[in-house]
Amino acid sequence: MKEAGILVEPLTLQNLEAEIKAPGEVKLNSYLSSKVTPRIEAQVVERHARLGDVVEKGAPLVTLSGVDMAEAIGELMVAHKEWRRVQQLGASAVSAKRYSGAKIADEQARAKVMAYGMTKSQVKALHEKGSGGNPGMFQLTAPQGGTIVSDDFIDGELIEPGRVLFNIVNEDSLWVESRLSPELSKSVEVGAGARVHIPGNGWLQGKVVQKHHLLDEETRTIGVRIAVDNEEDRLHPGMYVDTRIQSDSESKYLAVPTASVLRSPDGDWVVFVESENKQGEFKPVEVETLRTIEDYTVIKGLPEGTRIVTEGAFFVQSELAKSGFEVHNH
Repeated sequence: MKEAGILVEPLTLQNLEAEIKAPGEVKLNSYLSSKVTPRIEAQVVERHARLGDVVEKGAPLVTLSGVDMAEAIGELMVAHKEWRRVQQLGASAVSAKRYSGAKIADEQARAKVMAYGMTKSQVKALHEKGSGGNPGMFQLTAPQGGTIVSDDFIDGELIEPGRVLFNIVNEDSLWVESRLSPELSKSVEVGAGARVHIPGNGWLQGKVVQKHHLLDEETRTIGVRIAVDNEEDRLHPGMYVDTRIQSDSESKYLAVPTASVLRSPDGDWVVFVESENKQGEFKPVEVETLRTIEDYTVIKGLPEGTRIVTEGAFFVQSELAKSGFEVHNH
């Protein structure tokens, strides 16, 4: 046993620094994403931005024209003209009813065109320069800075209210959704540190920002959301990655070195248990692997104190195979 490097130790409870391993999927950060939609029926007059463009907040995206907007702009022009006239005359020269009525009408007309999609700057330009001969035209602008990831429409198309014309996302920060069993999720707290491994592109640091409260009906798992800094553009929505999430649990586990848990010919996980009656005599015993923490695997199926091979398990398996012993146990 010494020459072969075989080490036998009793199975004991161990206090491990837990880091939970789980697969994850990269997703958009919904809090840094926006959808641009018209609020009234309107026709596309001109496109100002395209798929893949990086835009600043307030940048023009598309010019639209609609009958409802034309009517609202006409009402605004009339109401604003009347309000300016009343202001010039002064509150002392007109009745209180006319003064307050003109003010309210102007405010309501302005609120209406803004509810239809105009911005404050567009309303201001309208008062200063007029409608330019087409009172139904208005622009939709970017509600945030970011990258345009969809723009599914064509020039001249008649757009219904609520139709998404642009999706704008800020990919500087993305989410990674990991799925954990209900039991494992209990040991993960919001704010816990996490790591995300990108195949062929190293690790990124992140932090748990949310935990789902509802169990996924299909996978029977709990979603854990990790926020990751992506300023280097190493992650993209839809990618699959590996995650390591810090656990607040320092519970003791029945764990063995990962190298001591091997696959039997029929695919079961086994460890090699030393006979109680004869030192150096071993038999494979099937176990259930629960999780891996660093270089240790937590197992289930053996009582504490069982003497198992912790080093040299592969040699023991090879020798048993040579002797014709079937390396499995049910």
